[in-house]
Amino acid sequence: MSIDRSLKTAAGLSRHRNVLSRAERVAKLAKLGKFDLSSDNPIGLPKVANRKVSTGGKVKKTKDADEATPAAAS
Repeated sequence: MSIDRSLKTAAGLSRHRNVLSRAERVAKLAKLGKFDLSSDNPIGLPKVANRKVSTGGKVKKTKDADEATPAAAS
């Protein structure tokens, strides 16, 4: 019997997560300068947005653009 796809743990943390752990939120707030590690209380932290950054995809070439370039050069 095979294991269900959703129960596999190898790639469990490789995808984007919207919810951050407390340690991750403290680290992100400290990086932004909104949290002092030595004096601030880590309980009751404000929400931290964890937006997924989209990367540039491949540019699709069209046949019209490829054929028009040599004709314009002639």
